[in-house]
Amino acid sequence: MKLWIVGIGPGDAQQMTQAAKQALEQAECIVGYSVYTQLVQPLYPHKTYLSTAMTGEVERCRMAIEQAVNGTKTAVVCSGDSGVYGMAALCCQLAEKFPSLDIEVVAGVTAALSGGALLGAPLTHDFAVISLSDLLTPYELIQRRIEAAASADFVLVLYNPSSKKRADYLRQACQLVLRYRSADTVCGVVRSVGRDGEEKQLFTLGELQDYKADMFTTVFIGNSQTIALHGRMVTPRGYSL
Repeated sequence: MKLWIVGIGPGDAQQMTQAAKQALEQAECIVGYSVYTQLVQPLYPHKTYLSTAMTGEVERCRMAIEQAVNGTKTAVVCSGDSGVYGMAALCCQLAEKFPSLDIEVVAGVTAALSGGALLGAPLTHDFAVISLSDLLTPYELIQRRIEAAASADFVLVLYNPSSKKRADYLRQACQLVLRYRSADTVCGVVRSVGRDGEEKQLFTLGELQDYKADMFTTVFIGNSQTIALHGRMVTPRGYSL
């Protein structure tokens, strides 16, 4: 009985790890959010695919476990890394009743890394990754985490910065950070990394407040040392030059 939980990276085959490719090649059934199964299906057209909508995480993990327990080699696919806002923890929790199930978590390239590479080198020093989605985390806790990271001068990477119901969350996050940083702080955004419509752009923190982000956007807020160099966002680590 085998279950892989696979981070497929941004969605482009070139940015998928060899370990992820090998897991998907071995799997007989691939389970995931419909957008992610559609990304890998052209690469592995002869597999069985099972998918659910965006809020069907528990259902899809249960489906995958059921397939694996019944003897079908199964992979759950996640965007980015399977353990960073992915399905790894949920699958492990739901599989607790099946101790003989062989679960392998396969790392992928999360948006902080793929997006950071597109922008330049914003994460060379300490950084914090925070999701602005309050579906599973109280918004007050998200705000406390933003403020704590901002006060400690971490570079911030914001996942899920906006949606129709959370249209003002990025602005509010920027206003929290502005309590501790200059409005001229270098920031960047990336969108649809490794997919059609890939975009990147640099802003100041003051300008970032008005940016219209969506769920395919990842936001980078620099620390007090972050600079813009020839269109790249760079956070020096402190080497003597």
